[in-house]
Amino acid sequence: MIRMEQVKKTFGSNAVLRGVDLHIPKGTSTVIIGGSGTGKSVLLKCILGLVKADSGTILVDGKDATKGDRDAFLARFGMLFQGAALFDSLPVWQNVAFRLMRGSLKRPRAEAREIAIEKLRRVGLKPDVADRLPAELSGGMQKRVGLARAIAADPEIIFFDEPTTGLDPIMAGVINDLIREIVVEMGATAMTITHDMSSVRAIADDIAMLHDGVIQWTGPVSQMDSSGDPYVDQFIHGRATGPIEAVR
Repeated sequence: MIRMEQVKKTFGSNAVLRGVDLHIPKGTSTVIIGGSGTGKSVLLKCILGLVKADSGTILVDGKDATKGDRDAFLARFGMLFQGAALFDSLPVWQNVAFRLMRGSLKRPRAEAREIAIEKLRRVGLKPDVADRLPAELSGGMQKRVGLARAIAADPEIIFFDEPTTGLDPIMAGVINDLIREIVVEMGATAMTITHDMSSVRAIADDIAMLHDGVIQWTGPVSQMDSSGDPYVDQFIHGRATGPIEAVR
């Protein structure tokens, strides 16, 4: 579903992506791991076209991601942002239905609200949450609202950016389980960025390790612990010593 070949991106003198090759099969869940500042979010933004790659090829479902109808292209994606990133001034249901009330996906207001309430129910939130403001919700509830928004338009591809950041271990486990269930149910292709190894093991089919601007290792999650790759080994075990230098 997503194919990146020799994708490069430099900001000034900082070469963030140095030739990324990454293939994400349709209907699978791939998790990108790597240290802070290694370019994981830049990778995601290049796919979406929020950042323009300097060179290389990015194909989505076999088509050049940089060409064609932009609105139709973005309509294929759902996104769970780090920190939920809800609109503070809008009630929950309007946050969930935000895309359904605009652009090519626009639905009548009543229908959009109905869909929003159904998606909230899918992530374990009751209908009475719909008319609350995000500030009235706990962090875990806000994350669920963000997940409901990500799936509101039944996207083919869903991106999850640090989906469990700021959550306690129990709520993180709940969110991981929801992500896994929803991705499987929808048959969606998922790409997740995370530092949380419990999330990696819970939601990944495949792992890709990004370091020094390239994919150092990729493979099934079942092979992660026996990858034989020193970068992967150091990262997943949180070791201070190894080929990845800790910034002091």
